[in-house]
Parts: sequence; structure tokens; C-alpha cells
Amino acid sequence: MTAAESGGSVVRRILLGSQLRRLRETRGITREAAGYSIRASESKISRMELGRVSFKARDIEDLLTLYGVADERERGALLGLAREANVAGWWHSYSDVLPGWFPTYIGLEGAASLIRIYEVQFVHGLLQTEAYAHAVVTRGMRDPEKQCAEIDRRVALRLERQKVLVSERAPRFHAVLDEAALRRPYGDRSVMQGQLRHLIEISEQPNVTLQVMPFSFGGHAGETGAFTMLSFPESDLSDVVYLEQLTSALYLDKREEIAHYERVMERLHQDSPGPGESRDLLRGLLELC
Repeated sequence: MTAAESGGSVVRRILLGSQLRRLRETRGITREAAGYSIRASESKISRMELGRVSFKARDIEDLLTLYGVADERERGALLGLAREANVAGWWHSYSDVLPGWFPTYIGLEGAASLIRIYEVQFVHGLLQTEAYAHAVVTRGMRDPEKQCAEIDRRVALRLERQKVLVSERAPRFHAVLDEAALRRPYGDRSVMQGQLRHLIEISEQPNVTLQVMPFSFGGHAGETGAFTMLSFPESDLSDVVYLEQLTSALYLDKREEIAHYERVMERLHQDSPGPGESRDLLRGLLELC
């Protein structure tokens, strides 16, 4: 299964959830009442409508009945969407090392047609070399010497994610890396040199645009820190802003929130040197490394 196919299951889950929410609200039915009809809690209905959980066919059938959906064609389409949404993604085999909030992101990342990121702490995961990824993951472990197997699994997951950029339906990827992310050492000198060379090479790919926000610019629009914007080919699915935290993550999709981050991203694109100049900056950093 390709990243796009398995990522599509996450998108279908979100689409189905949004349609269930629309049907419920149109009928004026509360989440509590909907939950009661399928022997579940109000929070379960909330998670279903957000696309955060898998769907049971019996639950969908009962909810459609409650919402007055009697047309067999419409019921069949929604039940078919539920079956497709329950397809396990390739990342399921890495569930032992995945934080609870991250599978949804991986699915969305794999289904996106446009990925835009701003990063300040380190090089973004889709752009990391294996050695650099190993250094980043190791730095975040409590007892690296005893967690070697887990470190290897986390690195393998990161490298598997990177295949999305070279897949048949690879998304457009536009990255803005703060110079701080490039100067902060992870691993030894050879690791950083390899990472900088990799960034220069991958920035030449037709679907990749890489810009560096230099220290010399001073304060800039990305003052609140790293974020990711995901856009999708499905017209029914809004853009999503992903904000990762220490123990959880936020997925923003409200129109006014998306518009705010859109403006920040546009400013970062405008204020950062273009791809050619950014490659020159990377070459300069490589010479200093």
C-alpha cells in the first residue's frame, strides 16, 4: 500500500466524520442523544465526527437511521466510505513507537497534495538524513543505551515517511528552515555535513522548494514557532494546520485560524531568500561546518 492510499483512509475517515456531523446538526440531534443510540458516550461521537477513531458498520447504520437517512444509495455510499476509512495505514506496524496523536498526522501527510512547513528547532523530518535522524531521536530519549531498538524503529519510521516525497503522486513540498535549525548541531561534524549536502540535493527536486530564513533578516513572521500546513486534493476537506507539542498535538481547521497561518506562511516565503539564494546559504554553512 502506498503512502497516498493509506493516507487516503485517514482523509476518508475525516470526510465521513464531517458528513455525520452535518447530518446530526441538520436534524437538531445532540451528541449525547447520538451517543445513546449507539450505546456510546458523547465524547465517542465527537471523536467519530473529527475522524479520530475507526468506524463500526453497525454504529454507522444506527446513526444513519437516527438521522433519517433512508435512501439505500446514500446509506450504501456512506457505509462504503466507512469500510475504506478503516483500512490500516502502513504505519500501523510502528504503533509501538508512535505517540497517540501522530498516526492521524502521518495519514494526512501521506494524502496531502501540498505540504508547507516552517521549522526552527531542527531540520524537518521529511528532509533528515538517516544519521541526522538518529542523532535527533537519540537526543530525545531518556536512556539511549538501553533504548537502541526503539531508536532504530523511530528512525526507520521517519525514513519510511520520506518516501512520500518521491512517490508517484508526490505532493508539492515547500519548506522554510530557520538558520537556527541548520546551525544547531545534531551528531558530529560529518553528520551535519551530510545533512547540509542532502538539503542542497533534495532542494533540486521539482516538487521541493526549500528556503532558509537567515539570522540577518532579524525578527520575522514565524515568531510563534514551527508549524505545518497541509492541503488536499479533495474539495470537501479544508486545509489543516498541525502544531506539535511535548505530549500532544493540535489540528486546526477553522477558516479564521487557517487564514492567519496562511498569512504568516506567505510572509515567510516573501521574506526568505529564494531557492537559489538559499542553496548558496546552505553551501556557505557547509564550508563553515
